[in-house]
Amino acid sequence: MATHFLMSIILLSLLISFSSSLPTYSILDATQILSNSGYVAMALILEFGSQTDLIPPSQSLTIFSPSDTAFSLSGQPSLDLLHFHFTPRSFSLNSLKSLPPGYQIPTLFSNHSLVISSNADSQTSVNGVKINGSALYDDGFLVIFGVDNFLDPDFTVSGSINGSTGGICGCYVTSGDDDYSFEEASGVLKSRGYSVMASFLDLQLAKFKDHTRLTILAPVDEIVKGFMGDFSDYRSIFLRHVVPCKISWRDLVSLDDEVVLPTYLRGFKINVTVSSTFLMLNGVQVIVPEIYSNSWLAVHGLEGSLVMQEPTATASNAEKIVVDFKAIKVLIAFYFLLLCTSQLNSIL
Repeated sequence: MATHFLMSIILLSLLISFSSSLPTYSILDATQILSNSGYVAMALILEFGSQTDLIPPSQSLTIFSPSDTAFSLSGQPSLDLLHFHFTPRSFSLNSLKSLPPGYQIPTLFSNHSLVISSNADSQTSVNGVKINGSALYDDGFLVIFGVDNFLDPDFTVSGSINGSTGGICGCYVTSGDDDYSFEEASGVLKSRGYSVMASFLDLQLAKFKDHTRLTILAPVDEIVKGFMGDFSDYRSIFLRHVVPCKISWRDLVSLDDEVVLPTYLRGFKINVTVSSTFLMLNGVQVIVPEIYSNSWLAVHGLEGSLVMQEPTATASNAEKIVVDFKAIKVLIAFYFLLLCTSQLNSIL
């Protein structure tokens, strides 16, 4: 058993890594919890695998960890099989439960996806293997579930999933529903790395009439900050990420491909692209389904920001942009020359 563990660690450390955008504390905390929960093999793989740098940056990760017994009985697993247990998205147990049977989840094993094989209230199975209760570890960025056996990449489920677009928009909260406040949602967003969108909620940048049900599509902080200029831009940024109806993750993945969703920003629409392995909104992938959800609000995390289309520059404008950029480069070079000269004089 120890030999199997060591070989898995050596092989995975040659090929697997975790993005610097995945917090270091996530790896350290998860390793400790796995070690104390009967998943020492995966703990060692996490510890050594996180020290390599061969996987594209990922802001989130979900791992389906076989038990130590499974590692012992299976013999030496291949690298592809190990990769098959990692998905570059963050799925809470509730998010997984919201997925219909047959829904496919992308993995780090190229061109291979996990399949939701059953989803009852008391049991969720992936590729025919039951998930052992709640997550072993979940900090919003890294989520780890325990499974008793290795997942089979050749597993298939019969039947297909038919998309539906009916009856999910244009709904309103009744007077007896939950308190219409963003305070709880804002707190959750701040704890999960979405403080900018949480601040927009706190600022009450929009007044929603008739307590309309809402869906908020939240880019992570480091992404949305790059699109923020003057304070006057904030309202536009916020409103184009708000859909005037509540759309759960189950509803989103059931939408037909190329459905267009309205937003609170006049004239700004969201085009939905649905496939068996991903869901894109205006070309931006949903990476954290249902960060927050209540009876009237759903919040989903995005990989990027939904941006406005800029008018195409005319030829003369394009030439001016090139000239201005060259001038900026000259000014920057001149600045560094002065800085170096000043430092040299101080030394002499």
